[in-house]
Amino acid sequence: MSSFKSGFIAIIGRPNVGKSSLLNSLLNTKVAITSPKPETTRSRILGVLNKTDQYQLVFVDTPGINEQFNLLDQKINEVTISSLEGNDLIYYVVDQAYHKKDEAIINLFKRLDTPIYLIVNKIDLLKGKQGIDKIILSFLDKFPFEAVIPVSAKDKTYLNRLIEITVNLLEDDGVMFFPDDYLTNQSDALMISELIREKILNLTEKEVPYATTVIIETLDYNEEFKTYDVNASIIVERDSQKKILIGKNGEKIKQIGTEARKDINQVLETRVHLDLFVKTKKDWRNNPVKLKSYGIGEY
Repeated sequence: MSSFKSGFIAIIGRPNVGKSSLLNSLLNTKVAITSPKPETTRSRILGVLNKTDQYQLVFVDTPGINEQFNLLDQKINEVTISSLEGNDLIYYVVDQAYHKKDEAIINLFKRLDTPIYLIVNKIDLLKGKQGIDKIILSFLDKFPFEAVIPVSAKDKTYLNRLIEITVNLLEDDGVMFFPDDYLTNQSDALMISELIREKILNLTEKEVPYATTVIIETLDYNEEFKTYDVNASIIVERDSQKKILIGKNGEKIKQIGTEARKDINQVLETRVHLDLFVKTKKDWRNNPVKLKSYGIGEY
């Protein structure tokens, strides 16, 4: 029997608890965008951590379970619920004491046989052991978690311990689900669109970031200059949102493009020529045909 271990670990939690930040820190690489706003993650993101001849951990980052105000919200929640199945372990990430909004997720856990770890994130913001214990006790009263691990995704505190405890749970004789150089299911096109959307989330307010999605129209690699040439469309629901995104004299869209380009260059390790266009597609968040064509809600 081989001592090699492998498994799928779903990362579940309410919006803004730091699920994507945790994934990025575990991999020591940015594969998922982050923002203080809810509904940042809209799809299922795989991130693979390999240690030669020892383990392969396949992390599954999921959207936060939100209230449903439109078809987009419904599709996003369906992605998360579907991601609960077929895992060897689940991380339930929290950053505050039990709230009524946790109840729906806890009830889903009660139907599963999968071991579940309670991951208390953002301990760098909590007031010592007393603040951490308060959160832990509020959840232990609701569900019998397999283990409780306080961490800080931001500072990477106790992440090595989390990996160690995770590997110890998995059975020997594991298989390689992916090649040892495989990092994520995020294609370059999807990563570029997400990095653009991240800047929209961080640089706009009110309804604009939530009524927006980004579509890569063309993506060409220029062999001569070793650059990507990208044309991307930013989709909004109303002309008033389009006006806000473009900004006075085009300043806002220029800022989004400049900041996105910097991150794309860093993440893809290549220079990018980026052209952005803003288009209005009325009520696209409630249009099943549009959602499907934009790849939203796919498992």
